[in-house]
Amino acid sequence: MSFMPAKPSPSTQVRPEPTEYAAYYEKYVSLIVGNDIVAILDGQRMLMTQLLAARSEREGNFRYAADKWTLKEVVGHVIDAERVFSYRALRFSRGDKTPLESFEQDEYVKNGGFNERTLADLADEFANVRSATLALFRAVHGDTWQQRGVASRNEVTVRALAYIIAGHELHHRRILEEKYLPAIPRA
Repeated sequence: MSFMPAKPSPSTQVRPEPTEYAAYYEKYVSLIVGNDIVAILDGQRMLMTQLLAARSEREGNFRYAADKWTLKEVVGHVIDAERVFSYRALRFSRGDKTPLESFEQDEYVKNGGFNERTLADLADEFANVRSATLALFRAVHGDTWQQRGVASRNEVTVRALAYIIAGHELHHRRILEEKYLPAIPRA
């Protein structure tokens, strides 16, 4: 059984202002077209799982340059980052004012063991993590979207975190589509 609110909160229909997140995250927030962030996140779940379902294990181990992550590591990074950003949104939506530290993405990937897993397993994990993210944001209503906290030494709102999650996924999905997939040698 899945949780579905009767109507989206009016606050999900408003884009975050630049004052709601650090300037660094504009590259992600600006990628998102539209204002119903919950619907956007839900649509992305399908797009990413379809993209990954069409890939082979051989493709999952591909990296387009020696110093780049494998396709599996990119997916693992997206999963890890979504968990971190969602955790921040949970804390701030509950009124927790404890500042949260940043995370070192390269260490997370190095220690994630993503290349030892199947691409299908990572695709399932992405879908599950996104489902949890959706459940969290579907339960956020009213002024809670504007609640602020400090993460990585910068103030951020719950609403901005939803857009950052969506923009981060889209950023990496585009990298997969534009740099990885065209470069994979055909067998």
